[in-house]
Amino acid sequence: MIDGEMIAEGATVIDVGINRVEADTEKGYELVGDVDFESAKAKAGAITPVPGGVGPMTRAMLLYNTVKAASLQHDVDVDLP
Repeated sequence: MIDGEMIAEGATVIDVGINRVEADTEKGYELVGDVDFESAKAKAGAITPVPGGVGPMTRAMLLYNTVKAASLQHDVDVDLP
């Protein structure tokens, strides 16, 4: 959907899209993002890969927010950064 011509030189590209496309692999598909990684990485200052880019941060923040919400609901003091 987005290629290197669409981004500014040195831009930070955070690709949160994930799509399954047919591929000649054992599974018959591969996972790709909304950004054409190969053309964008030539111009981007930083770029997240798909898969494996924002997923770990999403899970970390989900756990953080769950602990924070539980501590507020049960009036338990938890020292979170």
